[in-house]
Amino acid sequence: MVAINCDMGESFSIYHCGDDEGLIPFVTVANVACGFHASDPRVMGRTVKLAKEHGVRVGAHPSLPDREGFGRREMKLDRDELTAAVVYQIGALSGFLRAEGMELNHVKPHGSLYGMAARDPEVAAAVADAADVFGAPLMGMSGTVHEEVWGARDAGFISEYYADLDYRDDGSLIITREHLPFDPVTSAEAALRAVTEGKASSVNGKELTVRADSVCVHSDTPNAVDLARAVHEALRPHLTT
Repeated sequence: MVAINCDMGESFSIYHCGDDEGLIPFVTVANVACGFHASDPRVMGRTVKLAKEHGVRVGAHPSLPDREGFGRREMKLDRDELTAAVVYQIGALSGFLRAEGMELNHVKPHGSLYGMAARDPEVAAAVADAADVFGAPLMGMSGTVHEEVWGARDAGFISEYYADLDYRDDGSLIITREHLPFDPVTSAEAALRAVTEGKASSVNGKELTVRADSVCVHSDTPNAVDLARAVHEALRPHLTT
């Protein structure tokens, strides 16, 4: 069985990002921004309430401290500093979850922190140290340092496939500063193949081996709602209830 996850709660103050209300019927897991790349206390609280209303599980989506760059610029922090930053963010979200009687489902780093942890064991370990405080599984990519480091943890590892990002020939993600629209039909077919066959194609057509415990659709992809609807329909027989 598979989940559909989506990064949500990425608005801030009067600035709006993503159609969370439009997306929520088509996802089963929300990765909620924790304030360092996006969100604020009111947005976080509203997003948790929205997820509860729709029976959607909530995970933390911590970032590097880079609100101006939306968490998509690499930064160098030592291990203790990075762990503290992630604990701080998960702790903030945990308060809102507690207020709604919900439990933390997982932790999924955002943007450049996610990419850095996919190749740097020290970064991955710093994130794992933070997640261990909350006993939460980490979400990442199979075949990377994510799986190597996070897969050894008692709390567990959730491997995901991206419906709206391209893959390089080595299986790594092409992470852009701004997401481009993806064809819903093509993306849904590719997501179904990733779930049922464990296969994906790189941007150059190379066949890749993937593991899709969860499929991600980003809320800031321009046609995110149409994309999520198509992916949800394609994966409906395989979704975790």
